[in-house]
Amino acid sequence: MRRTKDTEDAVHKLDRRTFLDLLGLSGLGLAIGPGCVRGDAGRGPDEEGEALSNGSRPASAFSLRTRLTVDYGVPFPLVSAGMAFVSLPPLVAAVSNAGGIGVLGSATEPPAVVEARIRATKALTSGVFGVDFIVATGPTGAFVTQDHIDVCIAEAVPLVIFHWNAPEVAWVDALHAAEAKVWVQVGSVAAARHAVAVGADGIIAQGSQAGGHTRAASRTKPLVRAIRRQVDPALLLAAGGIADGAGVVRALWHGADGVVVGTRLVASTEAYAHPDYKARLVAAGAGATAVQTFFGPEWPDQRQRVLRNRVVRRWAGRESRIPDPPPPPATIGTTVLFPGVLDVPYEMPKFSAIVPTPDTVGDLEEMDMPAGSESVLSIASVKPAAEIVAEMMTEAQDILDVLATGVLEADVLGAEPSDGDAHDDDSDHRASAD
Repeated sequence: MRRTKDTEDAVHKLDRRTFLDLLGLSGLGLAIGPGCVRGDAGRGPDEEGEALSNGSRPASAFSLRTRLTVDYGVPFPLVSAGMAFVSLPPLVAAVSNAGGIGVLGSATEPPAVVEARIRATKALTSGVFGVDFIVATGPTGAFVTQDHIDVCIAEAVPLVIFHWNAPEVAWVDALHAAEAKVWVQVGSVAAARHAVAVGADGIIAQGSQAGGHTRAASRTKPLVRAIRRQVDPALLLAAGGIADGAGVVRALWHGADGVVVGTRLVASTEAYAHPDYKARLVAAGAGATAVQTFFGPEWPDQRQRVLRNRVVRRWAGRESRIPDPPPPPATIGTTVLFPGVLDVPYEMPKFSAIVPTPDTVGDLEEMDMPAGSESVLSIASVKPAAEIVAEMMTEAQDILDVLATGVLEADVLGAEPSDGDAHDDDSDHRASAD
């Protein structure tokens, strides 16, 4: 990551307000002056040499070299979320080629489709990538089976991620025997403990401001801190509300070894999302998302944070009042499942959980569009994933360079920007132990 002279000059010219703006913390009245910012573990920059002993700090307190970058051999501590329907090979490869770790979103794809996606990804990148599976059961059966695991082993996938529930121990053992790493995404300290117990090599702490399906009862920062202090996994990543360099720095400072980015990458050129979905992310402001449970005859009654459109404004928080059968229209559009492999036409029922893709035709005011409450505030345009990664990492390093000068008196990284969604039913900021 080469910085230009303009960037160098900008770093040295940052005043108090500009710096707080970068962090998303302007208006908090925090003091800046000679001094040192303390991290979560209370270590100062003179103690950075101990960083990799427990993975709780960057390898250098003021660099982007972390346990994630060291152990996985990647330049940047950034992982793309394995988003269902959206994270297909072009996006995965773009993130990996840009220096992060791209992740395929398998959703409900059959093993043969997952195999095709893996092979397509390999054709586009030689970088590290992963596959994400939902450990759950829907009306059509289990979303991940032993056959899916066998495909990952046969294709020598270096990283497999599980979320919603912990994977079977036999799956973890088989993947480890094939020299694959296993991560588990969690929303609580208890779930993190269980994931470590079944053999997870890494934990993704997903906070309540994250887009899409979530079980988190607390926001990202307190959840990361609680898991680091109470579980201290070998590798810990933060997910939820991270869409710019300031979010990256906050996550690292509070104990994460890297970040998982979802919503920001939906608004990328390569993401397999409907153009209008991407445009709505760009246009979204404070209070643009809500948590609901009504989307999903394909996977019923699951908590999910989405953009507020007509159907969300009508029914979010009023799920118990939805009649059976639901109100018209009975169908909201058509789409194609497993595009590029099986190309199965699909008629989308009312409240479908299938997100709009370029193949979707219908009224997006009736559709499920996952989005993070804080991340949408950082999206100004749709651009290539490589540019998004580069901008986030450059901004993060610029902020770390300022921190390295010792100009801050207060731990400004202890605060979080407002996402405008405090009225949502998941606004509890406590780290859950459940």
